[in-house]
Amino acid sequence: MKKLLLSLIVMASITTGCAQKSLVLYYSETGTTKAVAEELQKQLGADIESIEPVEPYTGNFQETIQRSGRERESGQTPALKPLKKKIADYDVIFLGYPIWFGTYAMPIATLVKENDFEGKTIIPFCTFGSGGLNTSTDALKKALPKANIQKGYGVRTARVKAAERELDRFLKENGYKEGTVEKLPDYSAQQPVTDEERAIFDAACSDYQFPLGTPKTVGKRTTPDGTDYQFTVTGRGMDGAESTSTIYVTVGKEEGAKPEFTEVVR
Repeated sequence: MKKLLLSLIVMASITTGCAQKSLVLYYSETGTTKAVAEELQKQLGADIESIEPVEPYTGNFQETIQRSGRERESGQTPALKPLKKKIADYDVIFLGYPIWFGTYAMPIATLVKENDFEGKTIIPFCTFGSGGLNTSTDALKKALPKANIQKGYGVRTARVKAAERELDRFLKENGYKEGTVEKLPDYSAQQPVTDEERAIFDAACSDYQFPLGTPKTVGKRTTPDGTDYQFTVTGRGMDGAESTSTIYVTVGKEEGAKPEFTEVVR
């Protein structure tokens, strides 16, 4: 109950503009997260700043994975250039990053270690190959126990063009932007996957670079934009053990629209 009241108070204060100052603060290696950050700034009219490592990452996938893996194993985080904006001056911070190793990129690890976010409302946003919003949000809650971490937004790099429309809904739904949107329906109960639904899953996911598993059951919902699918999928984890995940797929209502894999939640 206390968490619900706190959330309502935060949303009310943001919506009514009670001396709330917002900052879009982000790290982007290849420009994808930057594009989402700039769209957020545009829709919010907030201040914006990028996080810059002293020694930049190269943008090469393999080199980035190798370097960040070494940093994670050693417990060292990359040095950052000083921020021009002062975190203390802001009440609400939209914190953006790409997902590395299932959580926020290493420059964010430095940021949360070296700055005081006590009492700040933080809304995560991230870009990813398959998923990571849920795991990175949980990591932020552990790293910043005195901050108010709210529900965030994530988008696959492959479909970043959808961010403009999705952010409009996200911001209005959660009270960060004026306006209303029609509430999306709940997914139907999970049912065994039919051959037609398996074909939709395969069309959306078969081009992904890593195996995503086998869909066993699915729930569906119809929205103003098309049909969404919530697949329960079995596969193998990094350790080889059997694992279960949830994979979301959407199919637009336009004629000939192709199924799109939107997120995996492990």
